[in-house]
Amino acid sequence: MSEKSKLQKMNITKFQHDLVSWYEIEKRDLPWRRERDPYKIWVSEIMLQQTRVDTVIPFFNRFMDQFPTIDSLASADEESVLKAWEGLGYYSRIRNLQSAVKEVAENYDGIVPADKKEFLSLKGVGPYTGGAVLSIAYGLPEPAVDGNVMRVISRLLSIWDDIAKPSSRKIFEYTVGELMYKEDPSSFNQALMELGAIICTPTSPSCLLCPVQNHCMAFEEGVQRELPVKTKKKSDKKVSIGAVVLSTNDGRVLIEKRPQSGLLANLWQFPNVEMPSAMNPRHVLESLIEKEYGIKAKINMDKVTNITHAFSHLTWEIDVYTGVLESNITKERTKLVEKEEVESFAFSVSHQKIWKHVKGLDQ
Repeated sequence: MSEKSKLQKMNITKFQHDLVSWYEIEKRDLPWRRERDPYKIWVSEIMLQQTRVDTVIPFFNRFMDQFPTIDSLASADEESVLKAWEGLGYYSRIRNLQSAVKEVAENYDGIVPADKKEFLSLKGVGPYTGGAVLSIAYGLPEPAVDGNVMRVISRLLSIWDDIAKPSSRKIFEYTVGELMYKEDPSSFNQALMELGAIICTPTSPSCLLCPVQNHCMAFEEGVQRELPVKTKKKSDKKVSIGAVVLSTNDGRVLIEKRPQSGLLANLWQFPNVEMPSAMNPRHVLESLIEKEYGIKAKINMDKVTNITHAFSHLTWEIDVYTGVLESNITKERTKLVEKEEVESFAFSVSHQKIWKHVKGLDQ
């Protein structure tokens, strides 16, 4: 049976009422839900991509304190923006957001465009972000389809298309569009997201507590735990890395800024290198330092710790060492900083962990 035929069998008006009424009573009190400022809603939606709500809340509050308006973020230097984002990961999100915000400041008088075509033309704004901001901030009946929503809709209408395939998104966007409660698109879209987050969860849906259980075809068929269909992604590539925190005799620490493009662009790090197997880490690291930085260093072979850090496509397994610099640095994008200054620079999560362990050696 097609999605259109399934929709025709539903009492859509009753579904809308049951869903939105439940949301108004049960919705979580989240800081961005107290807003109608499209900029603040936009920031929250970018932060929430691939990040848990509980993690985002303190970041959102601090970010808004520092960059409360379009103009404040558009005019900020990248270093301070990256530092404010530090710990959230997926740094391309904040780079794209700042680029888009600059365009809003320059071309739209600092007002987030309510026109769908204009908003979707901004850097980093895709169909989900567009639908979420336009519906929540401006009350436009645009579908906002993320993983939570696809899971809810796949169960609601017993849809067996693979949600991992980009081609399936059109099916879910069409379905949400047909179900849309046009009198209050903001509450409707947020209710679908909330339902997926706290009731219609991936592995153990709380069907007996679900406000729309009577409308759910998967529950009626007893297949709710088999949906949604989602193909597993390929195994991550694992990369072994040796990283070293190098200090001078007077206690300053060597840090390096990553390249301007690519993974973790423009964040600070400690010297590191991919480690060949079955080779002496000390020799590899000392050779790296001399080759890459033009300086000599003596590496302490008592490993400080091992850190595993997973990205969406690869995993770093990092062995951490300390060492002493034996000559001056000459490489660009490299600094010697006091230990007290290290935490004022924006580091990736893995290198924040490195510093935490090394710093702990002195305490």
